[in-house]
Amino acid sequence: MRRRVCGRVSCCSTSSVAATKSRTQRIMDSIAVSDGEAGGAGGASTYQALKRLDDLWFRLRSRASGTIPEIVTRHDAQCPTDSREVSMAFDVVVCGGTLGIFFAAALALKGFKVAVVEKNVLRGRAQEWNISRKEIQELVDIGLITPEELASVISAEFNPNRCGFDGGSELWVKNILNLGISPARLIETLKKRFLEAGGVIIEGTGASKIAVYNDCAIISLDDARVLLSRLVLDAMGNFSPIVRQIRSGSPPDGVCLVVGSCARGFHANTTSDIIYTNSPFTTIKNSKTQYFWEAFPAGSGPRDRTTYMFSYMDATPSRPSLEDMLEDYWDRMPEYQAVKLEDLEVLRVLFGIFPTYRSSPLPAAFDRVLQVGDASGIQSPVSFGGFASIARHLQRLSNGITEALEADKLDKNSLSLLNPYTPNLSGAWLLQKAMSVRPDAGVSSSFINELLSVTFESMEKLGDPVLRPFLQDVIQFFPLAMTLGSIMLTRPSLLPQIFKQVGLASIADWMIHFASLGLYTMLSSVIASPALVLATMLPKNQSYFLLRIVESWKYGAGLDHKN
Repeated sequence: MRRRVCGRVSCCSTSSVAATKSRTQRIMDSIAVSDGEAGGAGGASTYQALKRLDDLWFRLRSRASGTIPEIVTRHDAQCPTDSREVSMAFDVVVCGGTLGIFFAAALALKGFKVAVVEKNVLRGRAQEWNISRKEIQELVDIGLITPEELASVISAEFNPNRCGFDGGSELWVKNILNLGISPARLIETLKKRFLEAGGVIIEGTGASKIAVYNDCAIISLDDARVLLSRLVLDAMGNFSPIVRQIRSGSPPDGVCLVVGSCARGFHANTTSDIIYTNSPFTTIKNSKTQYFWEAFPAGSGPRDRTTYMFSYMDATPSRPSLEDMLEDYWDRMPEYQAVKLEDLEVLRVLFGIFPTYRSSPLPAAFDRVLQVGDASGIQSPVSFGGFASIARHLQRLSNGITEALEADKLDKNSLSLLNPYTPNLSGAWLLQKAMSVRPDAGVSSSFINELLSVTFESMEKLGDPVLRPFLQDVIQFFPLAMTLGSIMLTRPSLLPQIFKQVGLASIADWMIHFASLGLYTMLSSVIASPALVLATMLPKNQSYFLLRIVESWKYGAGLDHKN
């Protein structure tokens, strides 16, 4: 049975032992949690899980990478002919099930023999994913779920949705992140579809070694089983051990720390906040930090609401821990939501670390091994929206992987075309830097709010064709150019502060991506159609390359987005 939060501490904090605990620990210890954990961000909500993630975050920002295990090895030879030790053989083995099941199910429905390897039990977390109907509809359009199944996994729907900034603009939009999707029901639906298509799920073990040969990959599991596959998909997320090997343990270029809770006791609970601030940047543990908020009605009850507090930053030692931020969250959230903490029943405490790298998406580093989902870095460095990003790219990737398998284009150069350079994603880095407080920037504490306020005011005036793609994580050339032009005309005094905040080097780098964004827009608009006609006339091994190039133009320019 859950206990209510009593004032600034939980009701169970009566003993001398409890008095030594942090407020966060007392609250988390007072919440009944279900057995086991789900994979992915937000899949665990215990205090022990918080401490594990904080330890990982400490190692990231202190550069204590330690010994980096070699998971993947390359052997210039044919696959060993003695297969007596091989338990099963597949076309594709997907490592990491929480988001990997999306790719696995899509490929199994195309007729491939696919296995999913999941270290825990393959199930979705209790906390909802927020997405728009247009984005989740992609799963229906490619046949992964039916319209009836989509209706069954939607646990909440709400409108309108607010964007607002302290002392500045406030605007309301509709149908942006306005659905609450039950990951537990969605993943259970996908598991069923996957198994019906002949897929195999291997739970409770992970991939310890992957040996890549000229014509196969051999995957050794923690439980001593051995799998053979033509292709391995790494869907193990932001902290994939394979990605760690590829990046040599290098620290991330940017991080978003997220804390929050799902609680019962809210009365005004029919609208959401997409991005909101109610203060200038503050100092926490000697680190300057700008807090942002999100809030969504939860599907578990009419008075249940999820609130997130998040901040963008670099991975330097002075940055706060997740527990530090949670302690701040308990103080700030009641003011933000106009509630008293003692009137709320905390159902879950939420936390996550979302690292990103400038060198993203991540090209394939090995033959027959491809990063997908968060492991590939395809998600935006602004929203860190792994689920929405998968929905957007799933059809492109599942078709591309199918063509790679059919044409036997499984070398690292061919696979890298599935994670191509995308100038709109690279250009988003300037936005992330602008929203992250530099310790030595010398800008006013209200600068970030002022910049975001004038940006959103400009986009609102320019209309939905400019505003809606941006709110759904899609940066396009003409909307971006018009927004920047509007900012320069209406608030030229912000330009010197922008240069101070992000630095000349970052702006010079961004201008290259902005020019590429314009080029990709032109190429996709003018050359793509005749190139697609030409692709139908070529053999599969040649059309594979041309199709990937055309896709990179379209997605790199954000032209896959439809209002």
